[in-house]
Amino acid sequence: MTAVSAPAARRAPASAARTPSRRRVRSGALARTGPSKYLAHAGVWLYVLLLAAPLYYLVISAFKHNTDIFTQPFSPFTPLTLDNFGLAFSQASLGTALLNSAYITVGAEVLTLVLAVPAAFALARAKGAVGVMVERVFALGFLIPGFAALVPTVLLSISIGLFHTREFLILFLPASAMPLTVILLTQAMRAVPAELEESALLDGAGPLRVLWSVYVPLAVPTLTVVAILNFLSFWNEYFFSLVIIGPDAALRTAQVALPTLSIANAAQYGVLAAGILITLVPAYLVYAVFAEKMENAVLAGALKG
Repeated sequence: MTAVSAPAARRAPASAARTPSRRRVRSGALARTGPSKYLAHAGVWLYVLLLAAPLYYLVISAFKHNTDIFTQPFSPFTPLTLDNFGLAFSQASLGTALLNSAYITVGAEVLTLVLAVPAAFALARAKGAVGVMVERVFALGFLIPGFAALVPTVLLSISIGLFHTREFLILFLPASAMPLTVILLTQAMRAVPAELEESALLDGAGPLRVLWSVYVPLAVPTLTVVAILNFLSFWNEYFFSLVIIGPDAALRTAQVALPTLSIANAAQYGVLAAGILITLVPAYLVYAVFAEKMENAVLAGALKG
């Protein structure tokens, strides 16, 4: 008994001596991280305010008279009006322009996915140098600036008889979105377990059935991400829309129609703000509908990493 209790008695003071030191270290760490935590929260809220202030200014200006925008820019207590929205629709033909933007955006979005999904499926299943080379060719698309393709694009549209048409934009815009779309979808489809494909093949499924029933459902989060990114890119496209579609007011998109408000109403900033707000609403609605799926896709990628 004595031989056993003596070492225990000797070890007890040592452990007791270590316990306060650990507590002091923990309390010191909490003390150091306490103020920094509040500073981090304050920095985050300051950043949110910096982002929200321009949006608030845009929204409130769309409902104000021109003089109130300059005299009381951030005040919500000035007389508000809806006349700016009516002027924006009538003077810039925003109704027709929004329909044109929707037609081009939806058409280009569908065509991009129809071309990118099979391409990503083939690259994900490719085993060898050819697949790597093709994937690198898609990655080279990031190195080509948009303005460098303007002259060849115009010449191509003239040669095929689609200059000053919306249909050429539907055919052209997917080419600018294919590199990012294919690369993201390829990485998502490579994460699909090979056992699922083998099971489908044993059940008699062909390549198209495997793609539609196995790969596409598991790649839905990534599909949602690329669909939102492409929608925002197509909806906000201005440079090629201005050059390809031309001056016809019946064909121009919403982004091309907006500058006409600043020309027709050089000092009417409320009308211009209303027009900008109108064009932002569709993009916000699309993001609001698919935001949860996009956030889940980003979170799933972070957990895998």
